[in-house]
Amino acid sequence: MIYFRHDIVALAKAWFMSLTGNSSQGSKLAWWIILATIPAVIVGFTAKDFIETHFRNTLVIATTTIVFGLLLWFADRMSKAQLTEFQMGWKKALLIGVAQAMALIPGTSRSGATMTAALMLGLTREAAARFSFLMSIPVSFGAALLVTKDLVQSPAAIDYQALGLGVVVSFVSAYLCIHYFLKFISQIGMTPFVIYRLLLGGILLGMLYL
Repeated sequence: MIYFRHDIVALAKAWFMSLTGNSSQGSKLAWWIILATIPAVIVGFTAKDFIETHFRNTLVIATTTIVFGLLLWFADRMSKAQLTEFQMGWKKALLIGVAQAMALIPGTSRSGATMTAALMLGLTREAAARFSFLMSIPVSFGAALLVTKDLVQSPAAIDYQALGLGVVVSFVSAYLCIHYFLKFISQIGMTPFVIYRLLLGGILLGMLYL
């Protein structure tokens, strides 16, 4: 939210203006982000416990890491890469939202799944990355509120020092990742991330069976 603060303010203003009948590129993008959030909200509320019970294991994580890594490679190679995030339309936004909902399965990677779908639907790498990060904001914010509620109500002792350190480290690493990812994505492509996922999936399978 801090990194995209200017975009968020502009999108919020455009969205409120659209309620008065003044549509614009910004307002359409804001509505598409809202639309893309709905599938993850539905799946999160209805299947969260089932997913955590049945899918949170090493085999599932290794499999999804490899499979979705290969899908990302395929999408990056086959993408027509013509559309910006302002040109995709509500149908493509909804499909990308479905991909985001699938990322609730451990090992899938939310950003990887959404960028794979966006690339397959013809968005450029930069547009796919920007829309992926922007659409993560409402889902991540909502998830953080729910987890905070569970944390406050938990009877177990909480190591707030370790939790705080985790927040700081994740904030710094995420901020730097977004900055450099958006800066170099058009040059480096998705191949380095595909290789990382294949190696990680292979290591997990090795730990499981060797």
